[in-house]
Amino acid sequence: MKSKQAKKGESDVPPGAVAGTLETHTSDIANFIREEISSPPVLIGHSFGGLIVQSYISNMMNKRSSDDWPSSADSLHPELAGAVLVCSVPPNGNSGLVWRYLLTKPVAAFKVTMSLAAKAFANSLSLCKETFFSPEMEDHLVLRYQELMKESSKLPLFDLKKLNASLPVPSIPRNSVDLLIMGASNDFIVDAEGLTETAKFYQVEPVCVEGLAHDMMLDCGWEKGAHIILSWLNNLHNDRAA
Repeated sequence: MKSKQAKKGESDVPPGAVAGTLETHTSDIANFIREEISSPPVLIGHSFGGLIVQSYISNMMNKRSSDDWPSSADSLHPELAGAVLVCSVPPNGNSGLVWRYLLTKPVAAFKVTMSLAAKAFANSLSLCKETFFSPEMEDHLVLRYQELMKESSKLPLFDLKKLNASLPVPSIPRNSVDLLIMGASNDFIVDAEGLTETAKFYQVEPVCVEGLAHDMMLDCGWEKGAHIILSWLNNLHNDRAA
């Protein structure tokens, strides 16, 4: 995948059975930043995208600690101004979430498996809404996003067995990267324990947005999450300018 194509939504479908690995997705982001971004950016990752951002941060910190830094960091994983993890899969992957759901909420576990692994969300309005959105979300909006998600989900993002075998992502020193870790109170996929797990891993206080579901950036009331991110970005800018 070429980064110039990626930013236009014109990426070719990879030849394999899955879109890539944690390493290749991380490298794609690094390549894009090197080619297109002139100053340290803030990465925002949602769901499994949050896990990719975590991988990027770990690689960046690993290069920062190497003997030939900063040259190696500049060439491989450029520095970030910060990162935002939104309803992110925890550093240990989704296996803990799956087992917890199976033991405590088996019906929800079945629905999540059908919706995501079996792609049933693509053909069921009610399941799509329950998985990704709040009950108050209007059906015509759910249908619109359902169609867009179908088009963007031609391949699984990962081989989950191989992914989980490579986790957890390596830890980083406390306060080495500015992080905002957000969750949603009505998240059907990443529960409160998953949010807490990620926050504890990075020793950051999490923010749980009330009344929003997993796809909070599309959900009705998305402004709540957007305002939190914008406020955090403004504070980050002011701190870096001071």
